[in-house]
Amino acid sequence: MNKFSDLQKTAAEEWYQLHTGDSPVVYVGMGSCGIASGAGEIYNFIKKFFSDNKIKGKIIKVGCIGTCYLEPLLDIKVPGLPRLCFNNVDNEERATRIISDYILGNDRKIKPIGHLEKKTAKHDGIGSFWNLPMLKNQVRIVLRNCGLIDPENINHYIANGGFTGLLKAFEKGPEGVIEEIKISGLRGRGGAGFPTFKKWQFCRDSTGSPKYLICNADEGDPGAFMNRSLIEGDPFSLLEGILIAGYAIGAGHGYIYIRAEYPLAIERLKSALITMQKLGLVGKNILNSGFSFDIKLKEGAGAFVCGEETALIASIEGERGMPRSRPPYPVQSGLYGKPTNINNVETLATVSTILREGGKWYSNFGTEKSKGTKTLALAGRIRRTGLIEVPLGITLREVVFDIGGGTQKPFKAVQTGGPSGGCLFSEHLDLPLDYESLTGAGSIMGSGGLIVMDESTCMVDVAKYFLNFTSKESCGKCSPCRIGTKRMVEILERITKGNGEKGDIVILETLANTIKSGSLCGLGQTAPNPVLTTLKYFKNEYEAHITNHRCPAAVCRDLVEYRVIKEKCTGCQRCVQVCPSGAITGPRSEPHNLDKSKCIKCRACYEICRFDAIAGDAIVIE
Repeated sequence: MNKFSDLQKTAAEEWYQLHTGDSPVVYVGMGSCGIASGAGEIYNFIKKFFSDNKIKGKIIKVGCIGTCYLEPLLDIKVPGLPRLCFNNVDNEERATRIISDYILGNDRKIKPIGHLEKKTAKHDGIGSFWNLPMLKNQVRIVLRNCGLIDPENINHYIANGGFTGLLKAFEKGPEGVIEEIKISGLRGRGGAGFPTFKKWQFCRDSTGSPKYLICNADEGDPGAFMNRSLIEGDPFSLLEGILIAGYAIGAGHGYIYIRAEYPLAIERLKSALITMQKLGLVGKNILNSGFSFDIKLKEGAGAFVCGEETALIASIEGERGMPRSRPPYPVQSGLYGKPTNINNVETLATVSTILREGGKWYSNFGTEKSKGTKTLALAGRIRRTGLIEVPLGITLREVVFDIGGGTQKPFKAVQTGGPSGGCLFSEHLDLPLDYESLTGAGSIMGSGGLIVMDESTCMVDVAKYFLNFTSKESCGKCSPCRIGTKRMVEILERITKGNGEKGDIVILETLANTIKSGSLCGLGQTAPNPVLTTLKYFKNEYEAHITNHRCPAAVCRDLVEYRVIKEKCTGCQRCVQVCPSGAITGPRSEPHNLDKSKCIKCRACYEICRFDAIAGDAIVIE
């Protein structure tokens, strides 16, 4: 343990110098969202700018802090000022002006969006970044380091309490660790919310050796990016949680099953593992505790069904990813027929903080049955897209409107739980965000994807989209899922084309209930949820499509046509630039024309117009 004390001392000194030294420090948000917004180019430009201007300072890559709608983000720390955050730094001119203002000591005309000091007091008239509407109601436990530390520098992690949870685990012993997790009330954050301590205890009590610990990082829900962002921003917290879980269940081997579509997350995990191996934090006799544990990465091919535990195990074993009948459960007979515990990324990344702060402390957040916090990915028709962490029990209204900023057009629905979840409408906005409440409304918590929809969304089209996804991702092993989802997609496609028939709704409901009751795994059992919830809460839209052959939201291509509203068109030409078929023409600053014979109904003009000058008119198919 003395060796770790030396690591802590070195880490603390480096962290202190970073924040109090005489040299400027620039932090660039280099998560996937930041890179997609141009952060990589900005990072390279700043490196060159420092070199050309002989500026002595550090440029540090950090992960996503969660406010994806503000990307690319750039922070600057100079002597005498707190760490200042600047948003939407997406071009060299803006980056140059910020550096000139704050590092070269010019006029400081560009104002930061806030400072990142933990204190709430104002600094030089600058408000706290944490007081932004998207952030002020969050409770950041899992995301505590994301966007603030270099994810590839273990000293940054250690300086912020890293691996002290592991040390506490060694002090308590395996049974003590499980008891602490029981006190915390932590439930699995990947799906149905099974109590974590029970899963660990079952595996620990199972006979058989060796035992395995698997981290499920196969995040495949459309619109979900919680696990990816967490790994990119703080990989060491996940790895520490894996060590604690492995220690608790008596395992000596761990796997991280991660989809190959997450190259940055994989890169940072590999870097973190190499560093930990060098420092003796993974491998044999970790920190002289007598506990040995190795961790391997398994890159999956991106099959959604491999998020199911038994399909994931089959994939690691080199077989096709297909679910197996249960029982036996993985804790009894899992990887290579041995006792195996599987938890998702968020569950394991929470564990280190619980051990560090105590289970009782963690249980103060959330509700009686749903303790702690939950990370959510806000996507869709919401003003503030990004990654958030909130206490369980918060209402959907608070998440969508207070944190997410609401929708541009009137709110219509929110999809929770990914393609296996359900669509909830305005009457559910005051529903507590917890496992029992969502299940009671016909949806699920899932891994945390949350897609917001407004009145421009067709709910029949949404149901078709999600069911088409799950149908294609079905492994094909059981008939209800393989055949039933395909038949449902075919019916939905007919309905959205204006060819719906009387009785389609009854057939959809019958097929949905058959698939739910007859499918082997969770994919099939939950695949009909989007259809069942949209039928329950938006049945009028189905009836409009079937009876009137009309799409009320003017979304379904065969039931809509577009036109330019001359009185609103400013001639900005944004629609001309995005139209792939040349259907829109007209000189700048004059109302444009839309040739319906050329229009392919791609909706690009409708989406990009800032003046609501493109109308999507619902047409009736006779």
